Amino acid sequence: MAVSKRWTRVRTLGRGASGAEVFLAVDDASGELFAVKSASAACSAALRREQRLMSGLQSPRVVSCIGGHGARDGSYQLFLEFAPGGSLADRVAIDGGLDERAVRSYAADVAAGIAYLHATGMVHGDVKAQNIMIGADGRAKLADFGCARVAQRGPIIGGTPAFMAPEVARGVEQGPAADVWALGCMIVEMATGHAPWSGMDGDALAALHRIGYTEAVPEVPQWLSAEAKDFLRGCLVRQASDRCTAEQLLEHPFLA
Repeated sequence: MAVSKRWTRVRTLGRGASGAEVFLAVDDASGELFAVKSASAACSAALRREQRLMSGLQSPRVVSCIGGHGARDGSYQLFLEFAPGGSLADRVAIDGGLDERAVRSYAADVAAGIAYLHATGMVHGDVKAQNIMIGADGRAKLADFGCARVAQRGPIIGGTPAFMAPEVARGVEQGPAADVWALGCMIVEMATGHAPWSGMDGDALAALHRIGYTEAVPEVPQWLSAEAKDFLRGCLVRQASDRCTAEQLLEHPFLA
């Protein structure tokens, strides 16, 4: 869809990590709903960067960017596909954790989205349930590209400590393998109802030290099937070069 010049704000959806406000809007001409991510002049550079990264992406497993608009006061609005199912984090919170069938379904969608990004030469940088949206068809889509970057270019952006790969926590690199580690962490999140590294909530420095400088890996729920555990072993390898790629994971029996 294309956004016309006249649209109406409907309701607030939330607020992004960068401080941008996210709200639902309706196009006055077509009646179609879309999401708007809005930032003041002080924070507009991050949204403009996000728009540039997202503008060339076309995948059913990635939330679509449908445009952007800069105002005279320097503020910026990013127009995005609206996912009526809300975030995967909302679903996990409501259910207190998901059964393996749901975990498998969402993991397959997210792995496909990650594989698509990596094929375009991009890394997401912040894969977690909060940044996964559920479309009208119930399928998962990657969203929030505030930490995304072109692979092998630019500084390490970061992300969320509990989902950072060891090499990211050490400040060494943030390549495609870091998204695979984060996918494994997200599966733990879906299965348990909370982020990995339980007991370290709020202590980012302690989490980064444990992730980056010990031999620890997130605890895998014992009730998961042997296939699910084997899949996680392919994701949660401390050495980045030894991790499975997203393409390889799509062929794993847990998803295939």
